[in-house]
Amino acid sequence: MAARIILYLHKVEEAFLAFLLATMVVVTFSQVIARYVFNSGVIWALELNTFLFAWLIILGISYGIRIHSHIGVDALVKLFPASGQKACGLIAVAAGIAYAGLLLYGAWDHVIDIVYEYEIESEDLKIPLWIPQFVLIIGFVLMIWRLLVLAFRIITGRDTGMTLGDEGRDAMAAYADHDDLEEEEEEEEKKKGDEQ
Repeated sequence: MAARIILYLHKVEEAFLAFLLATMVVVTFSQVIARYVFNSGVIWALELNTFLFAWLIILGISYGIRIHSHIGVDALVKLFPASGQKACGLIAVAAGIAYAGLLLYGAWDHVIDIVYEYEIESEDLKIPLWIPQFVLIIGFVLMIWRLLVLAFRIITGRDTGMTLGDEGRDAMAAYADHDDLEEEEEEEEKKKGDEQ
């Protein structure tokens, strides 16, 4: 039951990130059309896009930790045995939690103690500025949570360390798939030629 709830929450997170990206595209596209076709536009669109982009980036940090898409230099770490990789992973997670904790403290101080307290509004949208900036608090709490989950996975042996995105391996796999596709196309053309 818990696994199903977690899976559902992951789908909601992915849908929300997709919604943010799609909304940015629609707002930007509509502004381009309005400006170049109708010689008009709305002044708040840039500010809305800025807020949407900030939400996408800040929430994307914890999402990247969850799906192991952050890149890093782990060539030295991979030379260690599994126990050394676990130790390096736990050190990296601890550093990430400390960093996210500092950012969370600063975000709380800025958003709650300044922006919310003094009722500052956004320039163009005329909404309380703490609403779009609250993503800082949400994002850094999620980042700490995801790092704690990763630490638990390392300690329990489900991961050997901080699993990072490997762009080199991904590129080689894509290149290998591309070569396989070319070979299949050549074989199909050869078969067609033999049949004729």
